[in-house]
Amino acid sequence: MMKFILIYGAIQLIVFVGLLIASAKKDRRLDDRQGTVVPSGFISTREVSHDPTTGDLITVYFHPQTGKRFYKLGKE
Repeated sequence: MMKFILIYGAIQLIVFVGLLIASAKKDRRLDDRQGTVVPSGFISTREVSHDPTTGDLITVYFHPQTGKRFYKLGKE
């Protein structure tokens, strides 16, 4: 019975650590896909938003061949 409890606890710990790692990697919102200089091949979309905390205007660009998006930052 004690062996079962230890195995169950170890599995729970592994799942918990796995979820922590996955959530840390997933929440990298704009990280390397943002900047002030738009890379070549990206075209502007009509998506524009305003970040109320920083005052930045964010314009979305799209690369038609790769499907990637780029977020251009700029002050209003």
